[in-house]
Amino acid sequence: MAARSAPSCHLRLEWVYGYRGHQCRNNLYYTAAKEIVYFVAGVGVVYSPREHRQKFYRGHSDDIISLALHPERVLVATGQVGKEPYICIWDSYTVQTISVLKDVHTHGIACLAFDLDGQFWSLCGNALTPKRGVFGKTGDLQTILCLACARDELTYSGALNGDIYVWKGINLIRTIQGAHAAGIFSMNACEEGFATGGRDGCIRLWDLTFKPITVIDLRETDQGYKGLSVRSVCWRGDHILVGTQDSEIFEIVVQERNKPFLIMQGHCEGELWALAVHPTKPLAVTGSDDRSVRIWSLVDHALIARCNMEEPIRCAAVNADGIHLALGMKDGSFTVLRVRDMTEVVHIKDRKEAIHELKYSPDGTYLAVGCNDSSVDIYGVAQRYKKVGECLGSLSFITHLDWSSDSRYLQTNDGNGKRLFYRMPGGKEVTSTEEIKGVHWASWTCVSGLEVNGIWPKYSDINDINSVDGNYVGQVLVTADDYGIIKLFRYPCLRKGAKFRKYIGHSAHVTNVRWSHDYQWVISIGGADHSVFQWKFIPERKLKDALHIAPQESLADSNSDESDSDLSDVPELDSEIEQETQLTYRRQVYKEDLPQLKEQCKEKQKSATSKRRERAPGNSIRLHFVHGYRGYDCRSNLFYTQIGEIVYHVAAVGVIYNRQQNTQRFYMGHDDDILCLTIHPLKDYVATGQVGRDPSIHIWDTETIKPLSILKGHHQFGVSAIDFSADGKRLVSVGIDDSHTIVLWDWKKGEKLSITRGSKDKIFVVKMNPYVPDKLITAGIKHMKFWRKAGGGLIGRKGYIGTLGKNDTMMCAVYGWTEEMAFSGTSTGDVCIWRDIFLVKTVKAHDGPVFSMHALEKGFVTGGKDGIVALWDDSFERCLKTYAIKRAALAPGSKGLLLEDNPSIRAISLGHGHILVGTKNGEILEVDKSGPITLLVQGHMEGEVWGLATHPYLPICATVSDDKTLRIWDLSPSHCMLAVRKLKKGGRCCCFSPDGKVLAVGLNDGSFLMANADTLEDLVSFHHRKDMISDIRFSPGSGKYLAVASHDSFIDIYNVMSSKRVGICKGATSYITHIDWDIRGKLLQVNTGAKEQLFFEAPRGKKQTIPSMEVEKIAWASWTSVLGLCCEGIWPVIGEVTDVTASCLTNDKMVLATGDDLGFVKLFRYPTKGKFGKFKRYVAHSTHVTNVRWTYDDSMLVTLGGTDMSLMVWSNEMEAYREKRPCDSEESDIDSEEDGGYDSDVTKENEISYTIRALSTNIRPMFGIKPHLQQKEPSVDERPPVSRAPPQPEKLQTNNVGKKKRPIEDLVLELVFGYRGRDCRNNVHYLNDGDDIIYHTASIGILHNVATGSQSFYQEHNDDILCLTVNQHPKFINIVATGQVGDSADMSATAPSIHIWDAMNKQTLSILRCYHSKGVCSVSFSATGKLLLSVGLDPEHTITIWRWQEGAKIASRAGHNQRIFVAEFRPDSDTQFVSVGVKHVKFWTLAGRALLSKKGLLSTLEDARMQTMLAIAFGANNLTFTGTISGDVCVWKDHILCRIVARAHNGPVFAMYTTLRDGLIVTGGKERPSKEGGAVKLWDQELRRCRAFRLETGQATDCVRSVCRGKGKILVGTRNAEIIEVGEKNAACNILVNGHVDGPIWGLATHPSRDFFLSAAEDGTVRLWDIADKKMLNKVNLGHAARTVCYSPEGDMVAIGMKNGEFIILLVSSLKIWGKKRDRRCPIHDIRFSPDSQYLAVGSSENSVDFYDLTLGPTLNRISYCKDIPSFVIQMDFSADSRYLQVSSGCYKRHVYEVPSGKHLMDHAAIDRITWATWTSILGDEVLGIWSRHAEKADVNCACVSHSGISLVTGDDFGMVKLFDFPCPEKFAKHKRFLGHSPHVTNIRFTSGDRHVVSAGGDDCSLFVWKCVHMPH
Repeated sequence: MAARSAPSCHLRLEWVYGYRGHQCRNNLYYTAAKEIVYFVAGVGVVYSPREHRQKFYRGHSDDIISLALHPERVLVATGQVGKEPYICIWDSYTVQTISVLKDVHTHGIACLAFDLDGQFWSLCGNALTPKRGVFGKTGDLQTILCLACARDELTYSGALNGDIYVWKGINLIRTIQGAHAAGIFSMNACEEGFATGGRDGCIRLWDLTFKPITVIDLRETDQGYKGLSVRSVCWRGDHILVGTQDSEIFEIVVQERNKPFLIMQGHCEGELWALAVHPTKPLAVTGSDDRSVRIWSLVDHALIARCNMEEPIRCAAVNADGIHLALGMKDGSFTVLRVRDMTEVVHIKDRKEAIHELKYSPDGTYLAVGCNDSSVDIYGVAQRYKKVGECLGSLSFITHLDWSSDSRYLQTNDGNGKRLFYRMPGGKEVTSTEEIKGVHWASWTCVSGLEVNGIWPKYSDINDINSVDGNYVGQVLVTADDYGIIKLFRYPCLRKGAKFRKYIGHSAHVTNVRWSHDYQWVISIGGADHSVFQWKFIPERKLKDALHIAPQESLADSNSDESDSDLSDVPELDSEIEQETQLTYRRQVYKEDLPQLKEQCKEKQKSATSKRRERAPGNSIRLHFVHGYRGYDCRSNLFYTQIGEIVYHVAAVGVIYNRQQNTQRFYMGHDDDILCLTIHPLKDYVATGQVGRDPSIHIWDTETIKPLSILKGHHQFGVSAIDFSADGKRLVSVGIDDSHTIVLWDWKKGEKLSITRGSKDKIFVVKMNPYVPDKLITAGIKHMKFWRKAGGGLIGRKGYIGTLGKNDTMMCAVYGWTEEMAFSGTSTGDVCIWRDIFLVKTVKAHDGPVFSMHALEKGFVTGGKDGIVALWDDSFERCLKTYAIKRAALAPGSKGLLLEDNPSIRAISLGHGHILVGTKNGEILEVDKSGPITLLVQGHMEGEVWGLATHPYLPICATVSDDKTLRIWDLSPSHCMLAVRKLKKGGRCCCFSPDGKVLAVGLNDGSFLMANADTLEDLVSFHHRKDMISDIRFSPGSGKYLAVASHDSFIDIYNVMSSKRVGICKGATSYITHIDWDIRGKLLQVNTGAKEQLFFEAPRGKKQTIPSMEVEKIAWASWTSVLGLCCEGIWPVIGEVTDVTASCLTNDKMVLATGDDLGFVKLFRYPTKGKFGKFKRYVAHSTHVTNVRWTYDDSMLVTLGGTDMSLMVWSNEMEAYREKRPCDSEESDIDSEEDGGYDSDVTKENEISYTIRALSTNIRPMFGIKPHLQQKEPSVDERPPVSRAPPQPEKLQTNNVGKKKRPIEDLVLELVFGYRGRDCRNNVHYLNDGDDIIYHTASIGILHNVATGSQSFYQEHNDDILCLTVNQHPKFINIVATGQVGDSADMSATAPSIHIWDAMNKQTLSILRCYHSKGVCSVSFSATGKLLLSVGLDPEHTITIWRWQEGAKIASRAGHNQRIFVAEFRPDSDTQFVSVGVKHVKFWTLAGRALLSKKGLLSTLEDARMQTMLAIAFGANNLTFTGTISGDVCVWKDHILCRIVARAHNGPVFAMYTTLRDGLIVTGGKERPSKEGGAVKLWDQELRRCRAFRLETGQATDCVRSVCRGKGKILVGTRNAEIIEVGEKNAACNILVNGHVDGPIWGLATHPSRDFFLSAAEDGTVRLWDIADKKMLNKVNLGHAARTVCYSPEGDMVAIGMKNGEFIILLVSSLKIWGKKRDRRCPIHDIRFSPDSQYLAVGSSENSVDFYDLTLGPTLNRISYCKDIPSFVIQMDFSADSRYLQVSSGCYKRHVYEVPSGKHLMDHAAIDRITWATWTSILGDEVLGIWSRHAEKADVNCACVSHSGISLVTGDDFGMVKLFDFPCPEKFAKHKRFLGHSPHVTNIRFTSGDRHVVSAGGDDCSLFVWKCVHMPH
């Protein structure tokens, strides 16, 4: 089959038409050889104008976007875009790569420059310690577009406004104004001076001092045109090169400046799709979205004609006689032109959508036109293109057409990938395959069809191939795809996945490709790169001559499958989607007292958690709209933002309301009522202060709604007023504690600048002086004070009233037009005018208090209780205008109704031509200056709101409140209040009748009424009770009955039709809280205040007793009950303290929503059985959530917040429809109280019990008698010593027969694949300036060279290393300390110890045996390097300080009762250090020999919220940073918490590193990779700003365990056992070390002939390792834990056995699955190919071995199996002749079976004669000697005999590798031991040729490669 190999012909790039002028600048230069260098798409072009020849540099893999020329003008540097962009430096003569720079940038390299002596720099952003240019007074801050450097530190830069700025050093010294009329895009310096080019189409030449020489205006020249914009200029001698925005290159000779010579042109902006070749001449036609059609000569490499059309062109075709050219347009029309003079023949528009393909029939009579609306029209050419037929079979847009040679058939492809045939010219669809079979196609451009199957990769169903063209003569096919690749296949190619040659050059999409008429060339066009590539076709015979031409080309050839499969992986997750999945992840804030309450309920909780709890529901809700505004007790809390949105607050939510779209966005960072809000002077940030025990102030961005800063720690109970300073840097806040404390903050740093007591009475307002940032005023009850900042305090003076007035209560205040003037509004309606601190005069402004005032440029606006807004002049002399807020003035666009005229005005703000007014009734109105008023938002007024009902079939709801109103709200997008009605009394409940026509309302005086649901007019009312009505419900169905529950413990049942009471339910002992009907309307379920759940029969009201099991079987019409088994789980642990007030079940009965007294809305899965169900919860309401209801279709949840009076509408997001956003659940809450936060990794680390090797027990559950204790059965033919019998056959088939066998005398550790990241931290460090890294795994310290990958080892530890640190002092260079696991602290050999050693020569300098029983978990050197601090795992978690050189212990003290994770010295101290752990942070001082400690103070009140701390870093001025389990970083000054960097990471911050040279801090945490976030972040010295780095590991969650920073690189160790080097500049990740994530690594297989081996582990991966290259080559994720792996004898297949009983066979070459099967349900323990490759034996823990015959193909049907194996299978080996299998089993017995029958072979003599192909058994007489005396509990786990058959290695539970001679039948044979592994070596193998031994670890998840040292001959 020909398609199995790539075609032997070849393409060579001959010419590129185009130049990248758009979005790039300064990318066109003369080289030293006077050639011109530029780039287009992914190709660097060197063009020689003299020879009209192009050379290409093709070392890039994506679009080039920047280019720089070396000062010597030979070397060129180009930078590209892409995920891992790189820079190539190449030679312009030879177009060979000199150097590639990568791993620094992230998205692309935007600009490049060589410095003058030719050193290379790449500047991306400001990563090279930049200095900001100081603009000073000389010029405006401008966008700088280009620059040129001159001598003496002079720099010239061109700006967006056409000026040139001249800089000296970093200071601007002068500007040359108006150098160009518009932006200057390009500037070029040469010997004679400077050339600049701008958007105005001019080139200007300047001399060396930047005096003008001359101007050339290209728009005026003969080639010029309007709108020409220069992007690039290069001046050299008398030639000037100019590149334009429209992809032209001009060369201007200065003498004839008005005749520029056009050397290159291409298509400009817009995609390029149309391509056609002339049928008889070497011409190509292209047409693009730039509306031009161009004809190119393929011989002269030139543009010979160009014509501009009206519409963007999408396809083209030339008639067979070469006379007509047809163009299909984007608007659905097509045009036919004459080729010779481009004149129009016809223009026809029959379709609305774009024409994507058209073709003339071979005989020239018809034109077929394919359109995006799925049709093909046929036109007759001779009949002036009359339409003669149409083909309508497709269901999707037409992509390709081909005519048959006889013009009788047409084949089409469409967007669904369907291929259809039509009879011509009528267009009838042909369905019979017979008819089509004989058709010969005139051309082949279709992408689907049998003949081109091979162009698609094997297992892909993507349609990313845009174009194909078949060359029948040369039997080749060329394709173009979305990845910029041109491929050459053999034609026809029938089998999927055919081999090909590929050529790169285009950037992204290649939209079209065609052969020229004589098949000499291939023309390809790029969609986005607008370029036309011309490739020369070189048939096989010419290949040899052509090879010397293009050395680069060989790079791009491919004859392999891999190339293919790599390509199909390209479309990764789109960054946008990635971003989306992470956008709304927000962790709710716990209400502060919960932790203490939970602490008290711990016991109760523990008993319950043992039972299985219901998981949380899949649905989640999202706040959609809030009706309400907090006006009744707040003021001046309503503003316009920069972009005209409106910001205000209600409940615990900051709301940004867009009045055009009527939508809201929410800031939900607060967890209790917001009391005040102010906006930054730039109107983009908002500060809000809340209620709370330690109330916080949040400063957040209105656009991103992300908190920028959260200030807490200095107020109590709440913050009542805040204001920003005029420069926006400071913030002042006033608390509602008894002394109304005033605090002045530097909010960005989160620091308190000053603090003072304000007044004993309430302060309503605080304002900062706009002119002097140190001054402010406060106003309040009988209080007006003027303050100024003095250091850390504030000095205040009372306002002096004098004789002018009385000491009044001030409600509002503003500053006036100078710094002295202030104005305040009083409670009596006056405005007081103050100068300095003296009252100057008062003006009567309002009737009643002046609640709000606002200063304008020329005057003031005030609002008062009288409902009037008044505009004043700037001295309060005249009132210019008043607006009364009246119903009559309401504009028609209002979102509701005014409740009363002249409501009290609480807030006023101006902007965007309107006055914004907030009222006490919770309305927000916008007053137009001309009078009309629009109501935007409203909510209930003061008083609790309880009653809520949703309509049975419309998206509306009704609410009734203590404010005596009944309101109807529209929940659909209009979000308005539809109707309102005043009631005589407040109400607490309401209900719609089932037909939605009647609304029943229960009132607080015991009466209820039924109203018409549309008009709200009374229908009927009753008053039978004295106490308030608490719930009211219509019976389902026809709504015949109405049940009315009251607080006096009765439920009355009324017949609605007759309006009579028909029954009373008695028997409740307390007030009724909820009632529900069953679906038949016969039964009522009732909840009472005494937590009773009762049932009554309707309509009489007889009490029923229903067993709890039956309750859930009854179909309830609604469920709002909070009691009973079905919803037991909704009650929180702290149920005594808080009540669940409301619940509501969705109509699909899946999700139960609840509201409680703490203000949480929670969702549970229904039924919620069992205590403390898991849930999702949401904080938006402040205190009580009084009611919750789902709408009729469950699309929304409506909730009421009692005292916050708000009605919140949440949209319900079903499981399927949304990204996963983790939400909180109470469970995590509770655990958090046990350990200050919960994270699986932390818990794992905390609970791990480290066993020392000596005590390890067997990893397999073996039973029976160990081999060395078994009685040997006498063998039947014990031969006499001298025997005539023939010699015994070899025990083992040897692979190097004939050579002298050399036994192995030693093993030397050469490589370790593994790193202990899963439970250790901060254990990867740089040494030697980043050339080496040091880390550890098992009991080995590893020094790993970054460049070569070679390793050297410190092997003196006798047990696992748990911690590692490097001495930072220059005196102790490369000194490392490591601490290990130990047993008791008895100073014996098994006691834990710390080793201090030299990393380079591995000399041990000191060993400290220590009293930390169990192990040492953290070590740290002091600043001088002489002291060492260690922390133990003993129960007291002792902390010890050593003088390590003498081995002397200086001080020791118990650290904490729970685990301490890390302790570190301050980097500048020998006496101070910090320790962190489970709910622990302590600041220690070494005083003499005593250790003094201070607990970290979170402030006296916040002590309860101590989180688990995981990592430490340090800053100057005694700052300490600790990373917490929640992802916050705490900032401590001394030992007091001064700030929290909230959500520094989304998950626990496991690692932090302080860089000593520059103080920058690296943090590492556990994060899902996202667009903004990253698991590694680099912060400034104070943890204010950071830069996130994503680890491109492909894991769902990155969990960083260790970070370290070197020069420009960050070293990261992860939980997944990777060590990654991240470049700081470009964030590129380089994985240095890979390892298995979770062990044990059970499976191990070495390649039969190469130095590769495979490992399979519990982490669900199989990995391929290369010993020679010292790296992991590949890994396959299986999705299940893998147990065993094996190569086939030829090494071409791999079999993998899984823990779930499945096994898989992969092909090695492609890693594709050849076959898989699951015949067992238990782990597969061993899997083996027979030596003749016929059989596969699969041994499992089901005590069986199954045989499969591989010759029968991949169906893998079991042919037989071995019976009666007494225990699980451990190892298997085939005999050399594939006829026998030996099996060792879990009862220490070895058995031999025949293959393939599975018969048990009992004959010992026969067994003794078998020669085995391999020996991996740990059982059998031949290996009896490997069992040691001391293994009572531990076992030998694995063994392997060398290929030479004379050496044997074993691995055991103690972690030892032992080397024996084989066979070793004597007990306790002699051996050598090799330590290094942790307990349990699980598998061991020799590699081919016995060059290495590979051993696999259980606990350490590591692979050790030992070099075999053979004895000399």
